[in-house]
Amino acid sequence: MAAHFGRRLRKGAATTAVAAAAVAALSASQAPGVTVDGQGRQTSSDATPSPDDTVDSATGNSPYYTDLPPLNSPSPAPSTGAGEAVPGSAEAGIPATVLDAYKKAEAALREKKPGCNLPWQLLAAIGKVESGQARGGRVTADGTTVSPILGPQLDGNGFATIRDTDNGVYDGNSTYDHAVGPMQFIPSTWEWAGRDGNGDGRKDPNNIYDAALAAGHYLCRFGWDLSDQADLNKAILSYNNSTDYLNTVLSWLEYYRRGTHEIPDGTGALPGGRSDDTTTRPSPSAPGTSSPKPDPKPGKPSGSSPSPGPNAPDTGSPTTPPPSTDPTPTPPPTSTPTPTDTVHHLEDAGTERLTAMAGDAFTERISARAETETGKAVAKVRVRFTVVGDTDTTFTGGESVATVLTNSSGVAVAPALRAGEKTGEFTVRATVVGRAFPGLAYPVTVTERAADALVRTSEAELTCTPGGEFAEPVEVRATYDGAAADGVAATATLIKSADDPTVNDKGPYFKDADGRTIRTLSGLTTDENGLLKLPQLYADDTTGTFLLRITTAGGATLTVELTVAEATTTSPSPSETPST
Repeated sequence: MAAHFGRRLRKGAATTAVAAAAVAALSASQAPGVTVDGQGRQTSSDATPSPDDTVDSATGNSPYYTDLPPLNSPSPAPSTGAGEAVPGSAEAGIPATVLDAYKKAEAALREKKPGCNLPWQLLAAIGKVESGQARGGRVTADGTTVSPILGPQLDGNGFATIRDTDNGVYDGNSTYDHAVGPMQFIPSTWEWAGRDGNGDGRKDPNNIYDAALAAGHYLCRFGWDLSDQADLNKAILSYNNSTDYLNTVLSWLEYYRRGTHEIPDGTGALPGGRSDDTTTRPSPSAPGTSSPKPDPKPGKPSGSSPSPGPNAPDTGSPTTPPPSTDPTPTPPPTSTPTPTDTVHHLEDAGTERLTAMAGDAFTERISARAETETGKAVAKVRVRFTVVGDTDTTFTGGESVATVLTNSSGVAVAPALRAGEKTGEFTVRATVVGRAFPGLAYPVTVTERAADALVRTSEAELTCTPGGEFAEPVEVRATYDGAAADGVAATATLIKSADDPTVNDKGPYFKDADGRTIRTLSGLTTDENGLLKLPQLYADDTTGTFLLRITTAGGATLTVELTVAEATTTSPSPSETPST
């Protein structure tokens, strides 16, 4: 954090730096690293992040802006009313379109995942640290950045090594990945985390509405409650696994919570310091000491790249420092292979057929085993399970992706799947995070909701006079394996006979919305208790016994008798003879 203090003190905000240091100290005591347990949940750990951790974060642990909040309160308007700008007001303000995207994402998450308690100020804090609020709000009317925002090439040269995963579709590089867009997602994360936030039918990491909504869902996975400090820390660390990053985001979060204001798009202040800036500057010297040498190019941070042209991508990353003048080059350190490096393939670990009824939880869970080329198990490897295809089936918790650490036997067991309402077949793909081999594809089938039994809820006879109405409604209960079968499709038909299921053209009938006679009802659905109550039944002038047949998905059938007969009249009994 020393570099943080130096930059902020030069801006005359020593008090803010001290406050940030206090926040950092508090957060550091509450901010362990992030690992993944056997259930696919991220949990805390004090272990130092391994190289494998970098490819499982939203940004791939790419560089970020380290500027701290200004000293002045964010609440005042941008000017004092006398034409004089409030110091730091540009930093306090958030560009209008960017602010709107954050607030819309918060509203969407409040509806989809109310237990997450995502504040839009957290998105603003991350957006500030990742891209300076989309490079000061340089976005079009629909929220797309004027030029792409790219992080540095993740080629292992001071950063993680993440080889290309998108064939250059998002970052224009088919060799290595870059973090992309105002929220700096790496392509492999955007593949499953991307969302359409502005309703244009696309998931574009360079659109602030899409990126903000994706970031909100990313931070709300695993059932985290962001009103809880421990869960908040885990969520931020999962975005970029760095304690300094956590402290910087928390500082901006607290700042924005105290208030902010909207500023026009394109007028936001651009950040200066970055976490990958290896050039250190001394703090202002004390009286009586020599002053440091000025920057070689006043007006630009030392080591920063020149401003990009209007059509060039904004990388925001500094240029490589000049090579050392030491004539004896330092040999590169010898890298120790990680467990991920030793994985040659994945094997199915005994997963049975994956089939469930719509709305139900799958009883079988997917399991995969990481192995070396010789078939030896590899522990502590991240296996990512991704739901692929046109389906609304998700893992427990509502996510379409889960990352699980292999156990001592090399096996990773995915969280339980819960079927959505879309029926049909799709796949769940298992891959090793950080490796490029194909992985495994597990076929999954979701069948329609079904019932295997139907019974009436009343034993009363169903009778009516010609031309009248049946007083007793027809209500049935559907069950499957003895439990209430909710949401099951059903059809009710007045048939000619038990052996002839064709529609009867006389006798009892229903009415449609226009009052016309109909004798078949389709599109019926049982309620949450498995109950189905049919509409009012009427009778024409034909007398006799008629049959109503109700069938459901799954094959349950019930035939109900309906009687139409003239009303019977009862003759009074003769009166007794009076006694004499």
